[in-house]
Amino acid sequence: MKRLALAVLALLSAAPLAAAPRPPLQNALRTDLTTYLAARGSIEHISAASVSVSFTANAPNVDVAAGTTTYKGRVPVTPQNLFQIGSNTKAFTSVMLLQLEAQRKLTIEQKLGTLLPQYSAWKNINIRQLLNMTSGIPTYDDVDAVMARYAKNPTTSLSAKSLIGSVYPKTSFTPGAKWMYSNTDYLLGQTIVEKMTGNTYAQEFSSRFINGGPKLTDTYYQANLYPPSLTQRMVAGYFYSHDPGNKVLAPLLGRDQRNLSMSWAQGAGGAVATPHALTQWVRALYSGPMLGDHQRRELMTIVSNKTGQPIVSTSAKDPMGFGLGVGQLMKPGLGKIWYYEGETLGYRMLYAYFVNNGVIVALGLNSQPDGKQDHIGQLLTSIAATLRAYGKM
Repeated sequence: MKRLALAVLALLSAAPLAAAPRPPLQNALRTDLTTYLAARGSIEHISAASVSVSFTANAPNVDVAAGTTTYKGRVPVTPQNLFQIGSNTKAFTSVMLLQLEAQRKLTIEQKLGTLLPQYSAWKNINIRQLLNMTSGIPTYDDVDAVMARYAKNPTTSLSAKSLIGSVYPKTSFTPGAKWMYSNTDYLLGQTIVEKMTGNTYAQEFSSRFINGGPKLTDTYYQANLYPPSLTQRMVAGYFYSHDPGNKVLAPLLGRDQRNLSMSWAQGAGGAVATPHALTQWVRALYSGPMLGDHQRRELMTIVSNKTGQPIVSTSAKDPMGFGLGVGQLMKPGLGKIWYYEGETLGYRMLYAYFVNNGVIVALGLNSQPDGKQDHIGQLLTSIAATLRAYGKM
């Protein structure tokens, strides 16, 4: 009997233990966020991370947040907190112009000479070149005098006309010859929208996307200061870049950006939203009815970020392409995605639309750190790996 008992005991001890149940997906994603905050919080001066995952148009999102609304604060972040979405605003501007094209009020091949004759030095640049950033027009936020003026009085209202005028009549290359990031391009796009509609950009934003069209929730646009009802919902956002090119912004270092003017960004980067709301926008952008087939093809026709020349698709050799306010990326660990990382002086908001399975991820962090210290792409890769591990991608 003793020998039999020992044999049974040996068999039991050799039997594999049942695998521990996996935590819910929300908990696994929260671990991704908290791990990033623990490793990068001090380096990037961030306290808040928030992510939303959309699987299909009809399935509920998975929304997760971690950290606190202020640096070294105590109030927990929730998925309902707002972030400035930065240059994700550019796609809204592009869609306005594409919708005006669909209404036959303009074409994206139309030149500035017929639309904005006051900028005669740029008369041969067309709307497409503005939106895919092959115009050669310099970006106004590289002009030290402009940003120094803003940093000195960051609640002041800067006009689009004055921002555009700070670089007019300069060009850096022949239109269409190269690709160069320029916020000026999108303020010119905003100006065209206002001229063709007779309304302010804010009015068009509201009528086309909030009260009409996809009827987005938790998405807002103000040309200057946001009201307390919205800033109280934002996480604090910190400018923490010591890059040499940002010397003139030194007065803003470590300062919460929530209550400062967004007039320096406007139609190039002035909107705010939750990550959840951004996934709603991205799905509408790439597959919703607010754009017809022709205009969506125009939106998604890309040029190489390396050369500025048209390409059919990104590749391992040419991994980054730019459409009309949208980007395409080929990257190990992610594959081919449509994406955009919008930055302001205190926030980063990144989305990724995974073409093969339709999954959309949007995530926000609450600082602008030194360029080399922005590791938000690594966080996206970690989140994608978690989704794959759970069979969600």
